Parts: sequence; C-alpha cells; structure tokens
Amino acid sequence: MGTEVRVPTLGESVTEATVATWFKKPGDRVAADEMLCELETDKVTVEVHAPVAGRLTEIVAPEGTTVGVAALLAQIGAAEAGDQPARDKTQKGARAEAGAGESKMIDVMVPALGESVSEATVSTWFKKPGDTVAQDEMLCELETDKVSVEVPAPASGVLAEILVTEGTTVAAGSKLALISTDGAAAAATPKAEAPKAAAAAPAPAAKKDVEDAPAAKKAMAEAGLDRDAVQGSGRDGRVMKEDVARAVAAATAPIAQAPAAPQPTLPRQPVPADDAAREERVKMTRLRQTIARRLKEAQNTAAMLTTYNEVDMSGVMALRNEYKDAFEKKHGVKMGFMSFFVKACCHALKEVPEVNAEIDGTDIVYKNYVHMGVAVGTPSGLVVPVVRDADQMGFAQIEKKIAELGARARDGKLSMAEMQGGSFTISNGGVYGSLMSSPILNPPQSGILGMHKIQDRPVVEKGQIVIRPMMYLALSYDHRIVDGKGAVTFLVRVKEALEDPRRLLLDL
Repeated sequence: MGTEVRVPTLGESVTEATVATWFKKPGDRVAADEMLCELETDKVTVEVHAPVAGRLTEIVAPEGTTVGVAALLAQIGAAEAGDQPARDKTQKGARAEAGAGESKMIDVMVPALGESVSEATVSTWFKKPGDTVAQDEMLCELETDKVSVEVPAPASGVLAEILVTEGTTVAAGSKLALISTDGAAAAATPKAEAPKAAAAAPAPAAKKDVEDAPAAKKAMAEAGLDRDAVQGSGRDGRVMKEDVARAVAAATAPIAQAPAAPQPTLPRQPVPADDAAREERVKMTRLRQTIARRLKEAQNTAAMLTTYNEVDMSGVMALRNEYKDAFEKKHGVKMGFMSFFVKACCHALKEVPEVNAEIDGTDIVYKNYVHMGVAVGTPSGLVVPVVRDADQMGFAQIEKKIAELGARARDGKLSMAEMQGGSFTISNGGVYGSLMSSPILNPPQSGILGMHKIQDRPVVEKGQIVIRPMMYLALSYDHRIVDGKGAVTFLVRVKEALEDPRRLLLDL
C-alpha cells in the first residue's frame, strides 16, 4: 500500500477546487514536500506537496478534474529499485485480469457543508453496495437546513459498503461509505457505465416511482400541496424541500408578480443568426460563480435593510492636506481616506456592538475585536481581504496593511487566511465614480459600509448656502440582529468622527 495524496483544506466556505497542473507524471521520483500539483479554487491557487519521498505511482485526478476537500489526488509508493515496472504491471497489466491486483478501500466523506452548517441528513442513496461507480458520479444526496448537497465518488471502483443509511444525521467530515478500487472495479470506465446510465435514466420517469426527499414530503403535507403541483429539481425529477418552498411562494404570490418568479430559470430566448454570430459566450470563472452565489444567498438569508446619511469631508481633507507629506516621509506610505473610515467604523462599532456581531443558529455571537474586511476590485472579480485587529492599529499601520493586501489581491496572491474571519466590511464604490448605492452584506457579517464619490454640493450651514465636499454613506445591515435605532446611531457616529477627526484621537 502506498501513501495517499489528498486535497488539503481549502478554507472557509470553499468546498471544491479544479486540478490545474500536474508537475509530475506517474513513475517520477518525488522528494518530501516537493510540489506535485496546483489546484485552483474560486479565490486562490493552492499548491499540493508530496507528504513523503518516493515514486508517484498513480494520478487519480487528472488536470481539469473538479475535486472536493479530502478527495484522493494521487498515490506515492516506495522509491525502490525495480519498483516502477512492478507498479506499472499493477496499474495496467493486472487490471486486465479479473481479480488481479491489490484491493484498496477509498473513504467517501461528508463534504464541507458551508459556514454555520455543521450537520446534514442523508436523504437518498443513488447506488447500492456492489454497484460499479465512476469517479465523480453521484453517490448520494444530503439535506441541510439551507441547501441540498450531492456527494460524488472520489474514485472509480465498486461501492463496497454503505456506512450511513437514509434518514441518518451526519456531521461534516463523517464517513459515508467505502469504495473498493480492485482490478475488476477499476477496469470499469465512465464510457462503459454511460450506456447503463442512459438506459436506466428513463425508467423512473416512465414508472413515476421517484422517491421524494423526506423533508419535501413533510413540507408538501404541511402546505396541503399535491405532488403533481410541485416541479422537482432533484435527480430524476425528485422533489426537494426548496422545490416545495418555491411552489408555496408561487401559489401565494400576487397575480401581478407571478410572471417574475420563474424568470431566473427561463431558458434564453432565441437569437437571430446574424446577432448570434456577433456574440461571444465565455464560461463564468469560479470566482464569479461564487460571488454570484454568495451575494444571492445574502439576499435570501438576511433581512437586509440599508440606511443612508451624508458626511462633510472638509475636516478629513484639510487634515490630510496638512500632514500628508510629513506622514509619508515618516511612515513610508501615503495617507489615504480609507484609514479614517476604518478608524471611524471601529469607534462606532464599540458603541453599537451588534453591527459587529453575527447570528449562529439561535445564538448571537458578539465579537470583542474588529477584523475589518476591505472590498477590493480585481481583474477576475471582487475579493475582501481582512485587516485583522484593526481596532488596535494606528493610521499608518492600517494604510500599510491595506496597501499590502490590495497589491496581493490584484496579483492573485492572497491566502485563504487573509480573506476569512472578517467581522465588518467597508466597500468603496467611490473610486469608480459611484454617487450612491446599497451594498450587499458579506455573510455571515451583519453590517457593511458603502463609501461613495466625494462631490462638491451646496449645503446650508448657519442659515447660509455654502459649497462643501460631500459624500453619501450607506450602511446595509441584517435587521434580524440590528435594529433601526442601532443602525442609524452607528452611521451618525461614523459621520461625527469624519466631520471632526479630532474625535478619533480623543476617543469621543
């Protein structure tokens, strides 16, 4: 038996990656900690190193394969003289003979279920013990309180044993089943399985004997819905819990709003041939797909509301103009506006701690620290690096950290640790010329501050109309945890601190 090379932990909210490049091929000798391959996630590139020295005997996941956390990537055997020919025989010649080769068991594990989700229920097994499975073929489906999660086979072979039956509650990282990769099983390729799958697929539809998810059955019974009134989105038309929720929403929605509900799932309208010839279709990057999914999840999960105010930036601009040269000379970094906003938010979060908190199940987690997320636009999409313990930093430290993280973000060199754990976020749309917007929460955070363009506008001061450099501020917050009073108070405290920066120095 050799040493397994598996997908490492990819970070918070990242459950899968794509094998981008293999730097070694089967038969190559490798040293301990030598880089074997590179994985691409929707956020960063992850290097996979050899756990031991030896010889790379087999690559299980070739380039382009999508793999989950802890999935098997390759096997490393002992680097002995004559070892490679023997292993080549095991991998190639022996597989041609039934029963030849050494049997190996691969664990099928519960994948990462997402932030704040610690357990799931096994709803359906699509395979039974003894069935041949291809790598990445769906084995079973799990249900959480948020989404349904499909579990693919980590390797080709035979499903040797199911360890957890349908209806059982399992935790993230639990073992679900065992796959045997012996000679006979490994010889079965996806091509051989495809005809079987194609032949078997119509059977459930013809018999209409598809087993719906247990949670969906319960939801239909509670809502008084007929099974035929619900369109299933699961395997073979299987009805899931979210399908029932959509059906209930459609039945209770006003008639005027009814056409809007199905629009996101409508197929694209036919395009004239001359227009189609001038179009370009590009697959969404994994980062863009994740951004889209997480932003929509934020809208669906949180009771999101936005409150607005405006701030006179005269005080900050005057202070910056007076000291920016001395500041840069002493600290080696330019004095920007962002450090003022970070300090103002840290000051306000002390007075309104619920904006810096998050909901975990039925608990509210108050954080006695401020890890400030700073949204940064990159060529591939929006990322949010985190300035940790920003409340304990000075202006120069904040400016240096933001400059460093911004440069690393644009170069695509941010690590997972630098993008997770934020407790509050600031987004600066003003750098692109935005005058006003409603930022979307960065789950599971409960608040995000939107900065905008500084624009000279007429305002009234002491009965006189004067021109001042004004900026609109927008605070989006989760109304489940932050009341309107708290949100408005937070924004007013930020406004007061920015209009009189001396308040930040005196902690007023």
